[in-house]
Amino acid sequence: MSIVYFLFNQTLLFAIPLMIVALGAMFSERGGVVNLALEGIMVIGAFSGIFFMNWAQTNQVLSGMPLLFTSMAIAAIAGLLFSMLHAFAAINLAADQTISGTALNILGAGLAIFIAKTVQDGAQNISFTNEFRIESIPGLGSIPVLGDLLFKNCYITTFLGFLLLAFSWYLLMKTKFGLHLRSCGENPQAADAAGISVYKTRYAGVALSGILAGVGGLIYIIPISTEFTGTVAGYGFLALAVMIFGNYSPLRIGGAAFFFGFTKTISFAYSSIPFIAKLSLPDTFYKLIPYVATLILLAFTSKNSSAPRADGIPYDKSRR
Repeated sequence: MSIVYFLFNQTLLFAIPLMIVALGAMFSERGGVVNLALEGIMVIGAFSGIFFMNWAQTNQVLSGMPLLFTSMAIAAIAGLLFSMLHAFAAINLAADQTISGTALNILGAGLAIFIAKTVQDGAQNISFTNEFRIESIPGLGSIPVLGDLLFKNCYITTFLGFLLLAFSWYLLMKTKFGLHLRSCGENPQAADAAGISVYKTRYAGVALSGILAGVGGLIYIIPISTEFTGTVAGYGFLALAVMIFGNYSPLRIGGAAFFFGFTKTISFAYSSIPFIAKLSLPDTFYKLIPYVATLILLAFTSKNSSAPRADGIPYDKSRR
């Protein structure tokens, strides 16, 4: 059973940030804006949160959970601000969303590395001390089976991810804002005729996307490393695949994230799985598994988004 616990715990570490970022992509997409800038937003969020974490730990300002939550708040704000560049280009300037997203991906990675090298006298990597892993949650960790799966050697961000999944489902499917967001993506002319501000609603969708992607970038780095190197290993693009595979639905996105998280676990920790390690295949083979799985699944399951592009839509601009 120990190998099962290990695989499940590792899958959570990879699946939770992937799910959070994919949920962010969903909000933007359902509002009518394709956010290809997720990779850059994740990098900016991770950089901002880790940079603050490094400063706070060096100067002994904060520690433990207060430090983690403060860093997540900073990552969320950084992601929000950076995503507004994409929102302005796609919504106000009617720019091509693919070009805008690609440009911000390049800008995000370059900006993070430039600032890190400038502030740290040429050093690109930003280190931190991982003091956030919970050995065992009192009471819950002693529950048979479930305690070992969820409440030992865990991170509070895992439970935050589950809360965000439930919140995203409720916000999108059960609130007036969610109805407005979906209507602006599916039929902006009708939404405008009903008195809904299409511009403001789409800005809100992109803003949620930026907040979640920024937090997801930080959550991705913390469990797997002790330094930020200026990259999130293509997780922003993988989150887009998860969103499409999940058919733009919160609960399906959650399931898709866990599938891709499992493939990532296999590629990352294959040497710790006895029957896989005995195969003696090249390292490259295992590292390709998540991306090959992405291509295969998208080839059979991808659909064009029902949300129209934000540019070229003849709705009343007076209701911005």
